[in-house]
Amino acid sequence: MTKALEYAPSGILGVLTPQANTTVEPEFGILLPPGTGMIAARLTSDRPTIDERLVDYVESMERSLDQFANVPLDAVAFACTGAAYLVDPAEEDRHLAKIETGRGYPVVTAANALCDALESLGARHIGIVSPYGDLLHENALEYWEKRGLIIVRAERIASDDAAFHPIYSLGGDASGRALEAIGTDGLEAIAMLGTGLPTLPAILRASAHPLPVVSPNLCLVWRSLLAIRGEVPTAEGLAPWVNGSAWSGRFRARIDP
Repeated sequence: MTKALEYAPSGILGVLTPQANTTVEPEFGILLPPGTGMIAARLTSDRPTIDERLVDYVESMERSLDQFANVPLDAVAFACTGAAYLVDPAEEDRHLAKIETGRGYPVVTAANALCDALESLGARHIGIVSPYGDLLHENALEYWEKRGLIIVRAERIASDDAAFHPIYSLGGDASGRALEAIGTDGLEAIAMLGTGLPTLPAILRASAHPLPVVSPNLCLVWRSLLAIRGEVPTAEGLAPWVNGSAWSGRFRARIDP
C-alpha cells in the first residue's frame, strides 16, 4: 500500500467508469468503507454505438488511466461489465497484465470480480437479471457460459429508449421487480448485471432472500478492497457484502438521512 493520504489512510482506489454512467460513483460511495478513498475518471469514446464504445473503453484504457496523473493508487476498478462481452478474454487479460506491470498496481474488472464472487459462493447454476439490449444480452449470456456458469433463467428489464440512456436511467425499483420475477427454482445465486443499473436497494431488500444476490458494483468494491489489502476471496469475507451488513448503515444514512 502506498503512503496514506489524509482522507484515505486505508488506501485509494481509482475507478474507471463509462462516460454517461450515473450509478457507479454513488454506489461506490456507499459501498466503500471509511478510510478508503476513491478517485474517478471517465471512459470516453466518440464511437457512434454503445457496442463500439464498449470495445473502445478497453482499447483506450491506458489513456483513461492517464487522467489519474501521479496519484498514488493502490488499485484500479474497471467499472464496465459490458466491455467484457465484446472483447476477446485472452486479449483483455494481456491488456490488463501489461497495465499492471507498467503501472505497478492491480486492475480489477467488474466481470472478473463477479466471477470471483460466484466462485467463492460455489454457485454455478445462476439466474441473471439483464438490463441490456438484444445484442449485448445475447453476448452476455454467451460470455458467462464460457466462464463456466450455467444460466438457468434470465429476467430482462425493459428500458426506456426515450431516456438519456437505456440502462443508466433505470431505477432500483426495476431491479427489485426483476429479482422478484426470477424466482429461485434450480438456482444457486442471482447476478444482476450492469454497473449502470442501480441495485443496492434491491440487494438490501433481498438480504433475507434464500439465495445470494450479487451485482457488478458490489463485487467490484469487495474484490478491489481485497486487492488493496493483498487478500484472497473467500465465502466468509463475501458474506457481509451479500447480506448488507458491511454497507447497509451507509446506505440508509445516504438515502434516508
